[in-house]
Amino acid sequence: MNAEGSTFALRYARARGLYEHGDHHAAATALAGLVEEAERSDLMHGTTDLRLLLARAYFRSAQLGRAEAVLRRLAEEVPTDGYVHLVLGRTLQRQGRHAEARRSLALAAVLGDQARPLAFGDDRQ
Repeated sequence: MNAEGSTFALRYARARGLYEHGDHHAAATALAGLVEEAERSDLMHGTTDLRLLLARAYFRSAQLGRAEAVLRRLAEEVPTDGYVHLVLGRTLQRQGRHAEARRSLALAAVLGDQARPLAFGDDRQ
């Protein structure tokens, strides 16, 4: 790993720590910077987990429009990821858009990705 890669890894670890300690707004800010950097570097391949964590940080900090935007893009890129659809559905529900949420929640149920949330800890939001 080069110096730039190790700096990225350290910043990711810090952002992850912020998220795990409940500072979701600060985590979202840090993660957004990492995603932006990855996009500028054309490194978006393999960043699904990073962007999903960003969406979850947005969700947990009530930045629901931003969470939705990230999740819709992820749902297009990885349409078979049930957890992405689950979080998108929950985001739409939280915005009071229950009719729109039904499709995502139904897809999540059909895809049944139960192992995915465990990679992000015990909370399933």
